[in-house]
Amino acid sequence: MTSSDFDQFRPPRPPRKGKRKGGGNRRGGDDLMVPQAQVEHLDERGYYGHPVVKAPPWETEVAAYLVLGGIAGGSGLLAAGAQLTGHQALRRNARLAGLGAAGAGAVALMADLGRPERFLHMLRTFKVTSPMSVGSWILVSFSGTIGVAAAGEVDRMLDDRLPLGPLRPILRAVETPAGFGAAALGAPLAAYTAVLLGDTAMPTWHAMHRDLPFVFVSSASLAAGGLALVTTPAREAGPARNLAVLGVIGDLAATRLMESRMDPVAAEPLHQGKPGAYLRTAEALAVAGGVGALVSGGREGRGKRALAALSGAALVAASACTRFGVFHAGLDSAKDPRYTIEPQKRRLAARRAAGIVDDSITGS
Repeated sequence: MTSSDFDQFRPPRPPRKGKRKGGGNRRGGDDLMVPQAQVEHLDERGYYGHPVVKAPPWETEVAAYLVLGGIAGGSGLLAAGAQLTGHQALRRNARLAGLGAAGAGAVALMADLGRPERFLHMLRTFKVTSPMSVGSWILVSFSGTIGVAAAGEVDRMLDDRLPLGPLRPILRAVETPAGFGAAALGAPLAAYTAVLLGDTAMPTWHAMHRDLPFVFVSSASLAAGGLALVTTPAREAGPARNLAVLGVIGDLAATRLMESRMDPVAAEPLHQGKPGAYLRTAEALAVAGGVGALVSGGREGRGKRALAALSGAALVAASACTRFGVFHAGLDSAKDPRYTIEPQKRRLAARRAAGIVDDSITGS
């Protein structure tokens, strides 16, 4: 048996309960062992006051991506509507806005990842059970289709001066199908981030997982419509105005429904601190922007054009505040164990009250 000067600092080994066959110990009687680990006690405050769940290391870049992804998806859908109704200026502006928002969102996402190649690694596989994997492919597919449609718009803006050569007839042929492809991917692009948040262990995000996609899609609609009101003349902005107003109605209704279906404790971060300020501001801006969009319709004039632009800017800001508010509410809910433990206890009591007492959750 070997010995060391540090043996004196080791705790003594507890006596064995039984003897080995043939007598003696395998490693000697004075052999030492690591003391048994102690498990911290879990109470209503968590693990000695520490959070029960760990928040993801997401910064402002992720919140910005939530906003930009919504604008991109809504703009793709709006561009298809403009294509069907013959509003060429609106179609052009919506396609360019969709491409710009998707590109800026990809930059924000790569900034959060730290290195651009990490985003490419996410495309090495497709996992249908992973919202992040599915969302990565949605973003790439949307960017490709809206990019083709926007390239056609840029070529027309430059009077066919892009150096396309024999590719120009091909671009003209695939431009419209690509635009409708972007429209088909617009709603999934706006909604998948809500599924991603709801799939985490953050108490507030998880509590809203059933209804948050509807909130995000409505928010994306009012943001895309609002941005088009800023960039498009009133005579061309009819579809954008309609989308913005419908988005406001859907956003307010979906938010109210979401909060009513959430656990009241898990919903508290939505009304407190920074998240509460964001969401109250979002509601006020959405209502003001929606009313302004309605009033700015009709005959075009300098005053109405300014009102439409201001209303559109308010709607874009409302969408941004909604997503920033939801983002920070989820992160804040991870800091207090109460938001995790109390809803769990309430769900457990509901299962027992329903007569479910013989499974691994109820522990009977």
